[in-house]
Amino acid sequence: MIECIFTIDYEVYGDGTGALEELVCGPTERLLEIFDEWDAKFVNFVEVAEFEKIEMAGTDAAIGKVKAQIKTMYHKGYEIALHLHPQWANGKFENGHWHLDSSEYNLCTLPTSRISQIVDGAFGYLRHVLDDSNFSPLSFRAGNWLFQPTASAAKVLGERGVRVDSSVFKGGVQRNHGLDYRAASKNGYLWPFRTDANKVDASGDWIEVPIYTEMVPAWKMATAKRLKFVNGGGVTARPAMHKVNRALDLLRIQYPKKFDFCRMNFEELTSMINRVIREDQATPDVYKPLVAIGHSKDLTDFKTIHDFLAFLHSSQIGIATFQSSWPRLLEASRTVSGSAVDA
Repeated sequence: MIECIFTIDYEVYGDGTGALEELVCGPTERLLEIFDEWDAKFVNFVEVAEFEKIEMAGTDAAIGKVKAQIKTMYHKGYEIALHLHPQWANGKFENGHWHLDSSEYNLCTLPTSRISQIVDGAFGYLRHVLDDSNFSPLSFRAGNWLFQPTASAAKVLGERGVRVDSSVFKGGVQRNHGLDYRAASKNGYLWPFRTDANKVDASGDWIEVPIYTEMVPAWKMATAKRLKFVNGGGVTARPAMHKVNRALDLLRIQYPKKFDFCRMNFEELTSMINRVIREDQATPDVYKPLVAIGHSKDLTDFKTIHDFLAFLHSSQIGIATFQSSWPRLLEASRTVSGSAVDA
C-alpha cells in the first residue's frame, strides 16, 4: 500500500531575509486552494522560532496573517508540526538585518537544558498561535535536517509527546555539520528508533518516516527547474574548508534526490511514483508512506502540483498526514524487529 505524505517547511530564507507575504502566506494560500480542491491535507512544519522573533521585533506586518493562516489550517484538519532552526532563538534584528546565532545551528549538539528551553519556547508559541493550551505536535523536522546526534533532542521532544521524525533523507551527507544519513539507506520506508534516527531500534518509542529519496547520478540533479532556485536569501562569506566540504558533499557518483514537489518537474515526480507502484505490485502488503518535501518559499509552479495530485488520484494513491496515517505507521513499525512503539 502506497500513501503520499506531503510536507512543507513553512519559513523565510535561512539568513532571515524575505517578506512573509511573498515567501510564506501568499504561496501557502495557493497551495491550500489546490489541496482543498482534491479534498486532501498536508503537513505544515511551522518554523516557530523565526515567527516568534519576527513578532517580537515587529519587523514584518504580515506576521498576523501568518498566525491566522496557521490557526485556520489547524481548524481545517491540516497537520501542524514542529520545525526548528534553533539559531533563531538568540536572533537579533539590528541595523535592518537579522543576526542569527550560528553557535546554536544544530539543536542536537546543545546542552539538554538549552534544548529543553528552545523546545518549550516553541511549544508555547504554537499554543499561543493556535489558541490551544493543550496542543502538542505529533511530528518534528529538524532545521537543515540536522537530527544528529539524536539522543538528547529525541529525549526532550519525546517527553513532550512528539512521536514522529521526518528529518532523515537516505544517503544524505553534510560534512560541515556532521550529518550522515548513509547508514539509513538499508532501512525500509519507516522504522522505530530511540537514540539514533539512522538506526532501527525495536525498543524505541519514536518512528522515523524519512523524506523519500532515490540515489541518482549527480548530473540528474541539474534540471532546468531545479537550477532556478537559490538556496537561502543571499550568499555569505564562508571559510575555505566549509566550501571544500560542501563540494565533497556534492561531488558524488550517486546523489540523494529528495521527493521535492516544489523543485521536481511533472515527469520526475510521476517517474518516481511509477517506480514505487511497480515495487508495490510485488509487495502490496508492505505499507509505503512516501514523504514529499516542499518549502513555502519554493512554491512557484502550482500547475505541476495540481497535475501531480490529479495523477495520484487517477493512480488510486492516497494522500495522508502523519496524524491520519498514525495507526498504519504504528502497525508497520511494530513489524520491524518487533518494535515496542505504543499507541
